[in-house]
Amino acid sequence: MNPYETMSREDLLRALEMFAKNWLAHDGCWFLAAEGRDGMEAAIELDALAWKRFAQAEAKRIMEAFDVPAGGGLEALRKALDHRMYAFINEQHAEWSEDRDELTFVMDRCRVQETRRRKGLPDFPCRPVGEVEFNAFAHTVDPRIEVNCRHCPPDTPEGATCAWRFRLKG
Repeated sequence: MNPYETMSREDLLRALEMFAKNWLAHDGCWFLAAEGRDGMEAAIELDALAWKRFAQAEAKRIMEAFDVPAGGGLEALRKALDHRMYAFINEQHAEWSEDRDELTFVMDRCRVQETRRRKGLPDFPCRPVGEVEFNAFAHTVDPRIEVNCRHCPPDTPEGATCAWRFRLKG
């Protein structure tokens, strides 16, 4: 019998958190290995290729599992962002513009940057990978969505991580 079928809600949530941390740890281990062997520039290039594929797959699975409508605009994107693996282990929030024609996604606490800082490493310059990742994710939800980076490490306000702005084209 599958042990997860008999777990309490509390134990399932603990397992989900563990899986999310393991997923991110694997991503970090892979990146550090690529960086160590081939340098930062090559590792970022490979990371962007991997994140493009993953973000598309993650968006499709979220849309299917949580009834997020394809082509559903910013409302659909907002719902999909809430269900990303990141949402379980990072502190994040989304803000609407007054006229609700723009959505800003803000990573309040990023485990990747916190781990690098704890290990004495410089912030990961995540903008090039984030641009690929967030575009792939948003365009899978709705190809009309355009993505702009508000800020990303290492070019962030003191104490901030990344922030991304989404709006419909046109």
